[in-house]
Amino acid sequence: MRISKVILIALVFIGLNACKDNVKKEKEIVQIEVPTPDPMEFGFHLNDYVVVKDTVRNGDSFGEILQKNNINYSKIYQIAEKTKDTFDIRKLVAGKPYTLLCTKGDSLQRPECFIYQKNSVDYVVIKFKDSINAYTESKPVKIVEREASGVITSSLSSAIDDAGLSQKLVGDMSDIYAWTIDFFRLQKGDQYKLIFTEKYINDTTFVGIDKIKAAYFKHNGEPFYAFEFETDSIKQIVDYYDENAKNLRRAFLKAPVVFKNVRISSRYNLRRRIKLYGNRIRAHKGTDFAAPRGTPIITTANGVVVESARRGGNGNYVKVKHNSTYSTQYLHMKKRKVKVGEFVKQGDVIGWVGMTGNTSGPHVCYRFWKNGRQVDPFKQKLPDADPIDSTLKESYLKHIKPLKIQVDGVEIKLPQEEAPITAIN
Repeated sequence: MRISKVILIALVFIGLNACKDNVKKEKEIVQIEVPTPDPMEFGFHLNDYVVVKDTVRNGDSFGEILQKNNINYSKIYQIAEKTKDTFDIRKLVAGKPYTLLCTKGDSLQRPECFIYQKNSVDYVVIKFKDSINAYTESKPVKIVEREASGVITSSLSSAIDDAGLSQKLVGDMSDIYAWTIDFFRLQKGDQYKLIFTEKYINDTTFVGIDKIKAAYFKHNGEPFYAFEFETDSIKQIVDYYDENAKNLRRAFLKAPVVFKNVRISSRYNLRRRIKLYGNRIRAHKGTDFAAPRGTPIITTANGVVVESARRGGNGNYVKVKHNSTYSTQYLHMKKRKVKVGEFVKQGDVIGWVGMTGNTSGPHVCYRFWKNGRQVDPFKQKLPDADPIDSTLKESYLKHIKPLKIQVDGVEIKLPQEEAPITAIN
């Protein structure tokens, strides 16, 4: 029993000494302070300044912003005069962010630099510490390639949204296929595949869609390929062609308004019956595109304005003659933008959607003449645009060969499935 007590006391003593040794060791640990990294933005070391970040508000001016930050009017005038050839300070837009880099260790914290962000990538730097100068810079952007696919269940916009993709792709696709696919008559079960690129800052901040490199759209069981190709590197002319080097453009657009937020409310129908007129047949020789009031109306082909007036049930309207065969007319405008005799190019804005004349809601009635007779534009075999130059055809086919293999290999996925991402530079 006595021996057991001795052993116990010895163990306690050893344990206490071990604890003391641990305390000693802990006291010997040296804490090394890691210096806070010096943040860099817009090419400046931010630790060297007092940084003020804010947003341009309604009514703000460049002068007021600087004056509120202890810069006198004489200095503001000098800055405006010295930088007017680089950046017009009157063009500050409400909602855009700006940054002031101010003096450190100075109770007044006077600004030495004003940085205005025109968009998420481009910014203007105005320096005025000693000398005054201004320049425009861009944040480094990383291009990331993505593949996406989907099935139409209700609309292209819904399918893109369900896939978690940017709605800008809807507009880009409708532009690419504007001459070949009637996006107002998409069928349930239509399919799309895309190879496109996105822009990122700092690898994580998404700043928009770059471009669609290749697309595939299966509509009514018929496949439509589209491949981007630059036909003139000097003028940077880019167009889309199919797998046989045929231009996807036609001489006429399918619609006089941009596809988004627009629907066809009434089609060309020579036997249309209207309840308001006792259910009698009153032919409708146009196609009505319902859209919010103020939506831009565009001409569907190059031509000359031959009528621009307000008359009767047509309300404000414009008529364009494209050649000896075709003319188009655009009715019920809120306001007209063009005058008789003006030459307009395909896609030019010629007016805005309104409710003038005989109409129960905001829309544009699009009328189409062929050889002096009004016809249904959706049933016409319209002429193609100029084909790809014969000298470029071979290089085009070589260019799209790997892209076609890639787009064919994209699996049609349901909206909840995630599309793979591959960085290309």
